[in-house]
Amino acid sequence: MSRHRLHDLNSLPCAATVICLIAASLLSFSAWRATWAQNAAPAALKRSGPITPEERAELYQTLRRHTAVLEAQAAVVKSVAKLIGPTVVYIEADVPSTARNTHSRRHVEEAGSGVTILWKGKHYVLTNRHVIRYSSLSGIKINLADGRMVHPLRVWTDPDTDIGVMLIEAPNLVAAELGNSDKLETGDFVLAVGSPFGLTHSVTYGIISAKGRRDLQLDEDEVRYQDFLQTDAAINPGNSGGPLINLRGEVVGINTAIASDSGVNEGIGFAIPINMFMIVSRQLIEHGKVSRAFLGVSLDRHFGPALAAELGMPYPTGARITRITPKSPAVTAGVEVGDVVLEFNGIRIEDDAHLVNVVSLTRVGKKIPLLVYRDHKTITIEVEVGDRSEFQPER
Repeated sequence: MSRHRLHDLNSLPCAATVICLIAASLLSFSAWRATWAQNAAPAALKRSGPITPEERAELYQTLRRHTAVLEAQAAVVKSVAKLIGPTVVYIEADVPSTARNTHSRRHVEEAGSGVTILWKGKHYVLTNRHVIRYSSLSGIKINLADGRMVHPLRVWTDPDTDIGVMLIEAPNLVAAELGNSDKLETGDFVLAVGSPFGLTHSVTYGIISAKGRRDLQLDEDEVRYQDFLQTDAAINPGNSGGPLINLRGEVVGINTAIASDSGVNEGIGFAIPINMFMIVSRQLIEHGKVSRAFLGVSLDRHFGPALAAELGMPYPTGARITRITPKSPAVTAGVEVGDVVLEFNGIRIEDDAHLVNVVSLTRVGKKIPLLVYRDHKTITIEVEVGDRSEFQPER
């Protein structure tokens, strides 16, 4: 067993000198560390404390430079709000109790929003059918941005899309510009303008969260043809019929509904794309009704990965045909049960609801190239779409 020698401090040579040297080294290291912390360390690691007047002035200058960049971007939103504000209206619709099939004798007042446009030299207000559906012309009050109130001269509505259009006349009306909703992409910034809870000309800001929402259950009336834009811009009761605006100040949608358990905004709102809205609106104005094209096929709502693989497709896409209406355009064109429609008039078809919506917006009598998948290959068929009213009763 080895033995370790123990020493008394007094017996070590120059012990006091060694201790002094160690203490001096520690003091020097502490001073260097403090200097590094203040001068060499990143700003985030520096200790907070009082700053000099000179440092404060410099910090303000830096802040102003950074803020100028943000304010330049925010100016776009402010300009859009100023441009669109005069075109947005607040709608009050007086609804007799008898129109709502209730036993109450009191009148109910629906409220919503709308946006004014100019088309072929006349001014129209675009809104939702559900805002005005129960009211008469005299019962609809359209409150303009400058405080004036007018009644519509004519009203057209389409229950299958929840679209409403009103003709108005008044001096110095301001019309909004229309954009192209087909060019919208998920992530694009948008503004929603309307009168939530009667708070007129409220503006909220968000993005396009998704496109092509086509299977929504909307209150008591089924909206048959859907292709909604989804947005997280706040939409609440009273926003219905108000415009959804892009950063160019153009109307790209009409706010229509929300997904909510509470009845108020929870970050999921829906708008009808303006391209779809105007296709329907023009027909209503010109013909008083909407003529919809008809292909004559029934579709598989449950077309999924398993059946797609069985058909030899790498993934489920398009709309699979399960039945063909006798004497329909599909029969004439040679469409077969089991065909999967991949494209309609050059538009890639995502699912059955998409095909239904695209066909409904097609001009009656138009010849359309139909790309279908059949027997492990694709073929193109030309079909001349018919008039839906000749095959199915209108609502």
